[in-house]
Amino acid sequence: MTMRVLFSNVPAFGHFLPLLPLARAFRRQGHEVAVVTAAGMTPLIAPEGIEVLPAGPMPDVLFAEVGRKLGLNPATEPTPEAVAEFFAGVRVDLTADEALAQAKSWQPDLIISEMVDFVGPLVATSLGVPLATLAFGPSVPAEFTDALTAVVRSRYEERGLPAPEHTPAGRWLLDTCPPGFQFDNFAVPSGVERIALRPEPHQSPDVPAGGGTPPAGGRPRVLVSFGTVFADPAVVGPLLGALTDVDVDVLATLGLDGKPEDYQLDSDRVEFSPFVPLAQLLENVSAVISHGGAGTTLGTLARGIPMVVVPQGADQFFQADRVAASGAGLALMPGQADPAAIAAALRRLLDEPTFTEAARRLSAEIAAMPSPDEVAERLRAEVIG
Repeated sequence: MTMRVLFSNVPAFGHFLPLLPLARAFRRQGHEVAVVTAAGMTPLIAPEGIEVLPAGPMPDVLFAEVGRKLGLNPATEPTPEAVAEFFAGVRVDLTADEALAQAKSWQPDLIISEMVDFVGPLVATSLGVPLATLAFGPSVPAEFTDALTAVVRSRYEERGLPAPEHTPAGRWLLDTCPPGFQFDNFAVPSGVERIALRPEPHQSPDVPAGGGTPPAGGRPRVLVSFGTVFADPAVVGPLLGALTDVDVDVLATLGLDGKPEDYQLDSDRVEFSPFVPLAQLLENVSAVISHGGAGTTLGTLARGIPMVVVPQGADQFFQADRVAASGAGLALMPGQADPAAIAAALRRLLDEPTFTEAARRLSAEIAAMPSPDEVAERLRAEVIG
C-alpha cells in the first residue's frame, strides 16, 4: 500500500537538501511525494519530479520582518530570541495558513519536517497527520529549543490547537548525526522515537555516489565552500589569496550566482565552480574549508574528509564545535579566522594524520547508520502497516 508523504521545510537550499535523500527513497518505493515551501524553491525541487505546494515567502521577506520587529538579523546575530522569531514566529505567521490550505487539498498520510521548520508540525496537528522531524546536525541547545517552543505556542493557541510541549514535536526524530559527532548531553524528548538516518552529501539523482579518495600523486586538492548564502567574496577572496601560498590545488564554489571575477584572483591553482552537488565537489579532495553548514559538514564527514570550519552565522557554530571536539578538523571562530590563520590550520590538517583518521572514524559510523530506503520502509510500516 502506498502513501502520500508531504515534506515541509524552511525555504533555503541548506534546509531542503538534507530531506532530499529520504524524499527520493519514498519515490523509489512508489509513494507520492510533495514539498510545501515557498514558490521560490521550485527551480531546485521541480527537476526532481517532486510536486511543490507553494506557501509563504522566501527568507529575504522573513529576515526583513524580523529586522523590523527586533532590529536583529538571525543569520548574523543568531541569538535565541532572533532565531525563535524567525523560524517559529514570523515564518509561521506568513506561511502556516497557506500551507494548511495546500495540505488539506493534497491530503498527506505522513508529514516530514526539518528541525527548525515549524509550519509542518502545525499543519500535522491541524490535520491529525503523523509527523516526523529530521534533524540535520547535532542537537540544538536547550536555550534555542525552549525559545522556539515558547514563541510558536501562541500560533497554535490562536488556532485552537494544542501547543507542542517541546522541540522537536511529533512521533519520530529522524537523526542524521553520528554518535561520535553528537553533544554529550543529547536526549530525545519524552514520547519521541529516535530513528537513525544516514546523512548523504547532495548528489544528482543520475550520478552514483563516489568515494573521496585523494589522488595518488601531485598536490593535495582542497575544497573551499561557504555554501549558497555565506559565499561573500569579501570573506572568501582574501582566503583564496592566502591559500595560493600553500602547496595545494583549490576548488572554490561560487554560491548561487557568484562569478570568478568577483574574487580578483589570478592563479592557475584555484578553480571556481558554480553550484553543483556536494558529492561531485568532494571527489578526490584531501581537505575542506567551509562555513560549517550542516549539510556540508555531515556530507564531508560521510566521505571521511577532514575540515577547517570558519562559522559565519546561523547554526554553524554548533557544527564548528563538534568538528573540533571530534578531532575531525579545526574550528576558527570570529576574531581568529584571518586568512593567514586559516591557511595555517589547513597546513596542520594536511600534515597531521590524526585529523583524517578521526574523519574516517566518523565516516564509518555514518556508513553503519540505516539508509534512507530503510528508514522510508520503516516509516511506511509504522504509519500504514
